Amino acid sequence: MQIIIFEDSDVCHLAPLTDLKPACRLYTGGSSLYEKFLQGCSSHGPVSFHMRRCLRPWYGRYMPLFDETEAPCDSDILLINSRLVFDQSARKRVFGDLSVSGRSLFQGGRLVAARYSGKDLPRSSDIWSDTLDTQAIATGTRSLEAGGFRLVSRPWDLIAYHPSQMQADGELFPFGRIDGDVRKGAHLVCRSNIRIADGAVIHPGAVLDASDGYIAIGEEAVVEHNAVLAANVVLQPRSRVKAAARIYSNVCIGVGAKAGGEIEDSVMEPFSNKQHDGFLGHSYISSWCNLGAGTITSDLRNDYKSVRVEHEGVLTDTDMQFLGLVMGEHSKSAIGSVFNTGTIAGTSSNIFGAGFPPKSVPSFSWGGADSGFAPYDVDRAVETARRVMRRRNIDMDAAYEEMFRFAASCSRGGSRLL
Repeated sequence: MQIIIFEDSDVCHLAPLTDLKPACRLYTGGSSLYEKFLQGCSSHGPVSFHMRRCLRPWYGRYMPLFDETEAPCDSDILLINSRLVFDQSARKRVFGDLSVSGRSLFQGGRLVAARYSGKDLPRSSDIWSDTLDTQAIATGTRSLEAGGFRLVSRPWDLIAYHPSQMQADGELFPFGRIDGDVRKGAHLVCRSNIRIADGAVIHPGAVLDASDGYIAIGEEAVVEHNAVLAANVVLQPRSRVKAAARIYSNVCIGVGAKAGGEIEDSVMEPFSNKQHDGFLGHSYISSWCNLGAGTITSDLRNDYKSVRVEHEGVLTDTDMQFLGLVMGEHSKSAIGSVFNTGTIAGTSSNIFGAGFPPKSVPSFSWGGADSGFAPYDVDRAVETARRVMRRRNIDMDAAYEEMFRFAASCSRGGSRLL
């Protein structure tokens, strides 16, 4: 059986987080949706990914892409929505309910998964062109209405699902194995709930307290002097926790990211940067972002009511009591920046100046609360992004630049779909 992870049209509602990445590269819990798909599907057959055309030239180098013209006719094909949190519960239901071909699962009118005989799979380029035409693909199957699946429908869903997914992902680590270099003077509390991979370094004075959860330190990750980690923390490979940091209560630090100050209940994607003092709570920081020293996020309203966000021009009640900052890729905050509860900062936004910026910061914009925001010149944005990526030994090539410029054009009124 071939498994295809597809993007549907609702992926556009995840902007700005999906401006420069497919939905499956988003994070919730201790890993990305992509990693959850690979972990849950690989034993059932080869996995490939369908995504928007603007993303394929860059991500095709790192992920196996689906080509409908090469789909096999002699085996079944299982389609799974890339916005699905593919945890153990979802795996059991998808592989159980779709044990035979000719069935599809819908939740709230959205296709979750479908199983086809390879010879019956629709192969029209119109169906597969950018995002999947789910209604067309489900034609000819027996549609089953389902409930209880976790589909990421809006950016803040990733934070809402995060605590339970941290708990679920914690079951995958070989705790009790300490293979890295724990220097004299470092303190490990409840070692049976700690995993330190080969090449990781824990410096003197650091405290890893897993008595109220777990701590997983990836290969070549570094925890500097006097940092404190507690209650469900994942450091992915080559990430770094700065000296005297306080990181606790469901935090995932992505590959190569740098984390400092106080962080709780948050996700930092790979190569993001918050290495100075300040507070980050119930927030989602995308790759290539940089939070200036002293950046503070509010994640709880003074009246303790649920947080409202301004997204796609609409004020929406999230039904979440705690929600901080959601920031798209390549965005930056200046020294001493402060963010209100439920702020969404777009892709490649530069935020500075006194006071709280608006709760919806446009993509490719430059400014702050006191000066307002002006469009960020795209050529300058490209050059800055190139420098940032080069610092982490990743070169921006023509494919990435074209993807970046396409995202800029979309932010100024263009369609997010080709």
